[in-house]
Amino acid sequence: MSEPQSVVETRVIHDLHRAATTLLADAARRPAADPAAVDELRTFVIAHLRHHHESEDDRLWPLIERVAPGASAPLAGLTGEHHELDGALDALAAAPLGDPSLADAAATVRDTVHRHLDHEEPVLFPALREHVTATDWEEFSAYVMSTAPMAAAHLNVGFFERVATADEVTMMLSGLPEPVRALVPVMREQAAATFAALGA
Repeated sequence: MSEPQSVVETRVIHDLHRAATTLLADAARRPAADPAAVDELRTFVIAHLRHHHESEDDRLWPLIERVAPGASAPLAGLTGEHHELDGALDALAAAPLGDPSLADAAATVRDTVHRHLDHEEPVLFPALREHVTATDWEEFSAYVMSTAPMAAAHLNVGFFERVATADEVTMMLSGLPEPVRALVPVMREQAAATFAALGA
């Protein structure tokens, strides 16, 4: 049986976060990595991780709780890890470009994100399957897309193509407004240029 769109989209986004934080931690320690590209990826990671977990805390957990009282409790229990992540993101944002502290902060964010997702997914995926309807997910997904940060947004396209199948990429991009969808080829090229500058 195929997975609902809610699970597929969430898994792809989580895999994107794993890939982006890993790439940043690696690039921050790579002398040949272009500093401007490192800073671009850092900006992307900070903005998109904050937006993702705030959307979960503010919208998705209440949605699950509304349709299945008590079901969101294990997820809300992970909100403390979101606070831990915020602290790690603050340190990442404050680290001077080119300073060893940037590589250390990037590694902490990577490790925090990977550990958190390993804790969250075994709870979240069953909740999405059992309690979130396709209509509810469409509304939540539309909200997330409409409020998504624009910082280095082209990297979304590049990372989607690194972590997802072709069909999944089509799904992830299908909700974009038509004027933005027309820019996807350009965004793909911009992401490829950034990855090359990072030595990825």
